[in-house]
Amino acid sequence: MSAKRLVVVSDLHAGCRVGLCPPRGVTLDDGGTYLASSLQQKMWLMWRDFWDDFVPEATGGKRFDLVVNGDAIDGVHHGSTTQVSHNLADQLRIATEILEPCVRRADDYYHVRGTEAHAGKSGATEEELARSLGAICNGEGQAARFELWKLVGRHLVHVLHHVEGGGSSESTAILRELTDTYAESARWGRRPPDVIVRSHRHRYIKVEIPTGLSKGSERGREPTPVAACVVTPGWQGKTPYAWKIAGARLQTPQFGGIVIDGSGDDVVVRRRVWTVARSEPV
Repeated sequence: MSAKRLVVVSDLHAGCRVGLCPPRGVTLDDGGTYLASSLQQKMWLMWRDFWDDFVPEATGGKRFDLVVNGDAIDGVHHGSTTQVSHNLADQLRIATEILEPCVRRADDYYHVRGTEAHAGKSGATEEELARSLGAICNGEGQAARFELWKLVGRHLVHVLHHVEGGGSSESTAILRELTDTYAESARWGRRPPDVIVRSHRHRYIKVEIPTGLSKGSERGREPTPVAACVVTPGWQGKTPYAWKIAGARLQTPQFGGIVIDGSGDDVVVRRRVWTVARSEPV
């Protein structure tokens, strides 16, 4: 039987000094200790609120599956110096400590590969993480897959990490992802997804359009927007790279995740998103 509820988190960037980190710090390979920063301690409170308050509320305390949609670790990338350690064993240890309790809560756990710069070439590092945590493998035996097609109740969900930057409007690429997916489905006569989930940007946004696929419309109610494309927030503060990107450099970071509820006639996407205060004037 398909799950009726799906929790999706992404972009933990474990191993980054502005990524998610247990508040008591982590022991490194050489026996030293990294202590979480004040930002990371705030993020951890949000992470606990997400799992202890939001997820039980959004799922009604009922069973759910979990998807980690890429970039669970930060990796060693772009010549950056923002990592806790360039030893990937340290980063994997941090990610495992963060995710293991969440995996235990879920019925099934799926892992989607993120950016190669973070996940390793062909997602090899995230494959190691997902396999160690017991992720459900795809038909090719991959524990960390490139995409996930998932039934949530009667509703079809497509999960993939990457999405375009969006150009002049943040919603432009999201609408294009939605329309392109529907066009591709129509081309081959395949069922389109009711919900498309993307990540990578670290900023929440949802674009939805009404369709004739709603069970509610069949029963004489107003048609409900059931075709939606959602980008998940992440769990990483602003890196030096983010300060250079148009749009991102002006925005405070977003933290959070989503729950997709497919238990009813029409699929519902619930989100919890936090941010932090901007710099104080001097």
